[in-house]
Amino acid sequence: MRIGKKAILFDRDGVLNIDSGYVYRYENIRWIDGAREAVARLTEEGWLLFVVTNQSGVARGFYTEKDVMKLHKQMNKEFRKYGGNITEFFFCPHLNGAEISRYNMDCNCRKPKPGMILQAINKYGLIKENTFLVGDSRRDIEAAARAGIKGFLFEGDNLNLFLKNIFREKG
Repeated sequence: MRIGKKAILFDRDGVLNIDSGYVYRYENIRWIDGAREAVARLTEEGWLLFVVTNQSGVARGFYTEKDVMKLHKQMNKEFRKYGGNITEFFFCPHLNGAEISRYNMDCNCRKPKPGMILQAINKYGLIKENTFLVGDSRRDIEAAARAGIKGFLFEGDNLNLFLKNIFREKG
């Protein structure tokens, strides 16, 4: 375990790939400009990178947890072609009122609750002051705040430039 390492947690849809609704097949991934380059650069700079993503499509019966894991494996394969790596992908398949009963719950992992973030922090011994989240919705930023880490709202069109600007501002 690498305690004390600096870490970034990314929401997936809308930050790494274009959010086109319930994406679960790699052939449907359309990358956000600069996402693969950002993951490569940050990996090279020594950051631990994670994904924390709500995947209610599982609870709705659109696809399975296995489909999500397969997609994440394929995404990481693409990141590795660029020299990047996602340390781990965390996802929440739950939804209150879900069609599929085993996923019908009000869990602690569905953002804006902080469960996935806290799981990453605890599993990898991350220091909250060295960890932050990049998301594209207020629910992501709220989850970060509830976990006690800084959240940045990505509303741009190039993730690499967005992150370079954050680091420039932080000093």
